[in-house]
Amino acid sequence: MPGPMGGPRAGHTLDKAKDFKGTTKKLIKNYLAKYKIGLIVVLIFAVGSTIFSIVGPKILGNATTEIFNGLVNKIYGTGGIDFGKVGTILLTLLGLYVISALFSFIQSFAMTQIAQKLTYKLRKDLAQKINRLPMNYFDKKTNGEVLSIITNDIDTLGTNLNQSITQIITAICTLVGILIMMLSISWQMTLISIIVMPIGAILVKVIVGKSQKYFKKQQDYLGHVNGQVEEVYSGLTVVKAFNGEEKAKEEFAKANAELYKSAWRSQFLSGLMHPIMNFISNIGYVGVAVAGGYLAIQGKITVGNIQSFIQYNKQFTQPINQIAQVSGMLQAMVAATERIFEFLEENEEVETAKEGITTDGLKGNITFDHVKFGYNPENIVIKDFNASVHEGQKIAIVGPTGAGKSTMVKLLMRFYDVTDGAILVDGHNVKDFKRGDLRQMFGMVLQDTWLFNGTIKDNIKYGREDATDDEVIQAAQAARVHHFIKTLPNGYNSVLNEETSGVSAGQKQLLTIARVILADPKILILDEATSSIDTRTEIEIQKAMDNLMKGRTSFIIAHRLSTIKNADLILVMDHGDIVEQGTHEELLAKGGFYEKLYNSQFEECADEVK
Repeated sequence: MPGPMGGPRAGHTLDKAKDFKGTTKKLIKNYLAKYKIGLIVVLIFAVGSTIFSIVGPKILGNATTEIFNGLVNKIYGTGGIDFGKVGTILLTLLGLYVISALFSFIQSFAMTQIAQKLTYKLRKDLAQKINRLPMNYFDKKTNGEVLSIITNDIDTLGTNLNQSITQIITAICTLVGILIMMLSISWQMTLISIIVMPIGAILVKVIVGKSQKYFKKQQDYLGHVNGQVEEVYSGLTVVKAFNGEEKAKEEFAKANAELYKSAWRSQFLSGLMHPIMNFISNIGYVGVAVAGGYLAIQGKITVGNIQSFIQYNKQFTQPINQIAQVSGMLQAMVAATERIFEFLEENEEVETAKEGITTDGLKGNITFDHVKFGYNPENIVIKDFNASVHEGQKIAIVGPTGAGKSTMVKLLMRFYDVTDGAILVDGHNVKDFKRGDLRQMFGMVLQDTWLFNGTIKDNIKYGREDATDDEVIQAAQAARVHHFIKTLPNGYNSVLNEETSGVSAGQKQLLTIARVILADPKILILDEATSSIDTRTEIEIQKAMDNLMKGRTSFIIAHRLSTIKNADLILVMDHGDIVEQGTHEELLAKGGFYEKLYNSQFEECADEVK
């Protein structure tokens, strides 16, 4: 029986579905029902292929009988072998096998089409679903778990669906067909063959029952191993910097050892089915051979029929073995489908605004009215945030790590909704806007740059697809990155991650800033936007950003307080609350929390110079 490992990322496992019947009904009703004509074609040609194949041994037995009778007649001098008749029988047999192969090809082609169209539809649904999920879903799931659904589970469903349906049809038709053909030859010999069946079925059931728990364990540890490899690979620089290779190897070895133990046991147990079924088959073969010889001596059966029956007897246990294999494949397929459906049925971002307020004419006045928020009810990170921001103001949000600075920005753009209180844009609650319309008002530059595998031009145009080449160049010039782009072999048509593998973190940040400049948003959010840029480049980009921020409401989350001296208003946060607010000079004059932060950074800089 094929093992569960294999395919992309080695993720196929035969774990058991929680609701086999319910998931199967959902798969048939919501997806397979759309391909009912194709499935009927598969059924017809699979049955036809099996029938033509089953008839073959009986016809071959007739040829054997004809040759045997001809030899006997020749010995007794009463005739010889009728080669013409034998030839006709063999040509008929050849024709049946050709038709059977043709039918098998057609049903295989049709089933592959259905399976691939289904997986295409599911991948599309999953990709669209990701964009509709709230951010808190991804707080609970690792990237490896989500990727496993889109890759491993989809592949398991597609592959097993393609094989299992045709194998079920073929196995059932073969079992019934062979039984009919055997009964037509000898009911006594058929009875002997049938007697051994329950023994094999009981043994298979016992083995499948024992192996299921190990397949489940294998799935669990496979997820751990995949997640760990992805985590270490994505943070390889940090791992090496902190000499964490040995610890990573130890953790991987531990998870890998558990995966090995569960995989070995599950594979060993499932691998026992084939030799056991062979053993049972051989017992039946011995019984049939003895009974056939006895009946032939009595003249109740021909030599050709004995040969045909032996062939049928050898094939008789194959459908049982096939059904055992298919049961495992169906378990894996339905378990994978169950996880896919669970993902597709996750709660989506609720669109609270049915009609939605238009953003046309809005100026960018922001009010935070007693905002309270926690990523979970037990951990409130924003306790009582109040602030009024006027259009065109440059607002800096500062504070120690964990103060809630970035959280406020996520709430502003409705990546999360406030637990209590309200955020207003020009007097309108952000919940009254459609999320897409609200987010079009914002331009964001994050500390972590995000650029996709495409041309530099396409990356800059990401927020505004209809921009002209001249506008792209102007945005790049404003971001002080035009000169660097022109030094690349293909300029703006250079492909990131291929031709530009040497692009530095600072240069990538400049490209994301050019993207925001081109998008020309009403409200800017700069979350540690210059953290990856050297001091000289930062001075240049700061000038461009100052020009960009004129007339726009801008929120600047900054760690280096020297970069926000000219902000119109500085909000100082600590433990989710605003502890101070004012201009740079006003806050220093107060001699409070801000002054301590500023002086501590000044002292750090002085120490670095020394």
